[in-house]
Amino acid sequence: MIIDNNKVMIVGTGNVGASIGFSLVSQRTAVNELILTDINMDDAEGEAMDLRDTLAVNPSYMKIRSGTYEDEAKDCDIIIITAGVPQAKGGETRMDLLKKNAGIMKGIVEPIMKTGFNGIFIVVSNPMDVMTHLVWQYSGLPTEQIIGSGTVLDSARLRYRISEKLDVSPKSVHAYQIGEHGDTEFSLWNSANVGGMSIQRFLNIDEQNEIENYARNEAYEIINRKGATYYGIGACVTDIVNNILYDERRVMPVSTYDAFSNTFFGFPSVIGRDGVIRRLEIQMNEQEGIKLQKSINAIKQAVAEANS
Repeated sequence: MIIDNNKVMIVGTGNVGASIGFSLVSQRTAVNELILTDINMDDAEGEAMDLRDTLAVNPSYMKIRSGTYEDEAKDCDIIIITAGVPQAKGGETRMDLLKKNAGIMKGIVEPIMKTGFNGIFIVVSNPMDVMTHLVWQYSGLPTEQIIGSGTVLDSARLRYRISEKLDVSPKSVHAYQIGEHGDTEFSLWNSANVGGMSIQRFLNIDEQNEIENYARNEAYEIINRKGATYYGIGACVTDIVNNILYDERRVMPVSTYDAFSNTFFGFPSVIGRDGVIRRLEIQMNEQEGIKLQKSINAIKQAVAEANS
């Protein structure tokens, strides 16, 4: 795989796609070209115009335009897929979106691959782990070139909530939500730490459970109040993009392929210029192992339903 253009395409210019675009142009990044595409190309061009208006005052400069798969996808380094039917109010789960979005995903990936694209896919569309698996199937690319946004956002929520309790910066909290980006995700308390000190020394089991539930369910709370979540995921996807393009090889709980279960799910993985470098081998206790298997089973069932 050859990556040297620092060219990124965002597929889908709704709230999530637009927020990712704004996050990318609002901080220092290695991106040289940003392409926006959507089923509604007027919307994509409108977003591109709006983003270009920020270039005179933002820290990074890049070429920003709307474009089609046929014209722009082939030499992209990263294609970010956000398109799909959004999660609705009223308790709709991410898995409820499965049938709606599986067909949309196929209609995106197949024409992209016909252009000769050989970069990295970052999948954000929900149900994210399932959609990541389908992108792998539809693209035929090696698994290291397929990355889901995973539980990066959920882990950010977890770290923030812990930081509030301990009165430290969330950047000093090392803790992960793992598994499905959804109702079966859970916190890895056994390895969570601040400055090398176990977080379990500072938080009792009730506090841990409250924080874990917050990280798992905050998306529903935001959706009930404002209709959608997008700023958080915008910042998290930007972090993934920078990790890749700068070849930082930082550990992130993105959704990556697990050969043992033949499943994509959020798990701490080393990410760099070629995509997934490796998944870490994290020691879990028995309870965590049971929770992870439950999460894997939920994803595998959904993938089977999508392929039925």
